[in-house]
Amino acid sequence: QVQLVESGGGLVQAGGSLRLSCAASGRTFSTYTMGWFRQAPGKEREIVAAIGWIGGSTYYADSVKGRFTISRDNAKNTLYLRMGSLKPEDTAVYYCAAKPGNIVVVTEAYNNWGQGTQVTVSS
Repeated sequence: QVQLVESGGGLVQAGGSLRLSCAASGRTFSTYTMGWFRQAPGKEREIVAAIGWIGGSTYYADSVKGRFTISRDNAKNTLYLRMGSLKPEDTAVYYCAAKPGNIVVVTEAYNNWGQGTQVTVSS
């Protein structure tokens, strides 16, 4: 198990940038695949991006490709999501999550979740 705490959310204008962080506790962080998910009001939670446990493999949802970058620092037990060219439709609660093994894009495969951080993009 790993405990996760997100930070870095806030209010930003369209076209702006934010960087989300996810601090993980536990000495096994480096062995987990990590993902960022988001959930907008009235919508299902969806995957945004994921990164493998050694950081060499990544996945991005089509809606964020070229605008968001996922990265991790295993020495600091921290996951990041750099978000650029933000759009109003990116408004959501953003969650980080962890799972053992390889990257999958199925939300239910992730069994460790943070509490979420709100990102609001104004037009």
